[in-house]
Amino acid sequence: MDCVDCVKTFGDVALGPLILDGGLATELESAGFKLQGDPLWSARLLHTNPQAIKDAHYRFLCAGADVITTATYQASVEGFRRHLDMTPEQVNELMMTAVTLAREAVNQYIADHPASDRRKPLVAGSVGPYGAFLHNGSEYTGAYAQDMSVEELKAWHRPQIHCLATAGVDLIAMETIPSVKEAEALLELLREFPDSKAWLSFSCKDGQCISDGSRFSEAVRLASRSSQLVAVGVNCCPPELVHPLLESARSQRAGLNWVIYPNSGEDWDSQSGWKKSVNEVSFTKLLHQWMQHGAALIGGCCRISPAQIAELRTQIHGILQDGSDPQRRC
Repeated sequence: MDCVDCVKTFGDVALGPLILDGGLATELESAGFKLQGDPLWSARLLHTNPQAIKDAHYRFLCAGADVITTATYQASVEGFRRHLDMTPEQVNELMMTAVTLAREAVNQYIADHPASDRRKPLVAGSVGPYGAFLHNGSEYTGAYAQDMSVEELKAWHRPQIHCLATAGVDLIAMETIPSVKEAEALLELLREFPDSKAWLSFSCKDGQCISDGSRFSEAVRLASRSSQLVAVGVNCCPPELVHPLLESARSQRAGLNWVIYPNSGEDWDSQSGWKKSVNEVSFTKLLHQWMQHGAALIGGCCRISPAQIAELRTQIHGILQDGSDPQRRC
């Protein structure tokens, strides 16, 4: 199934939502790699251990992911130049390597499971916010956008999107975007790549607002103007925020699909890393609620493992097979 066919199936109750993968860095850390504190995060392994990334992609595919996301969230021209001392040509090659690794993982999965009746998995090219490069947690505040113009943000993101589009990703995943201004820049930039489709997902501070304080409904209204987006939504927020956020923007999405992939609900501490939250809620317990909203892509972000993606797939199939039709009740 190519991307065009995939888009046609979004929201198809019989097939169910497409299942995204989980936290790539989480899975790599589970395999023994030390990523915390690294300004390149999992993107460093594109250079030092590409097989580890391919293997992690493969484990998510075996768990049931219909879409795997490239290891380029923390990747950037300036970041690779600064931390790997690369030429622009080497940077471009490394960016496209991320797509190649994901494609190889998909092809290996298909070869190993020739009788599978699953949809052919897709590759989404991850584009993180400028704040990911800053490596100071500002993808959860968006404060930097106050000092940057839309054109500056477009210039920053252009090389990465160019590499991902050239390498032939099925979708571009513009994710963890904390500000309306950066979203505007990305949507304008996307028009420079007219053959590309994308989703846009925001980091959010509460059940009404994205990270820069703008209303989520405003962000969704902006996204609804793009003819190249296949979905808009949220990622890397606590699972319990998803429902109120979607409710707040229900009337603004104008036919766009929802994409939902929260984190585990744990709290992040810049010194000690992830820690349990007293309010932590399993995202799989909220699944039926999200399907009632007509979510077309559902998965996980930080701290979500292949085992949890497998559980997600099982629960989605259970909801569909019990004869209920959650999308018709929204």
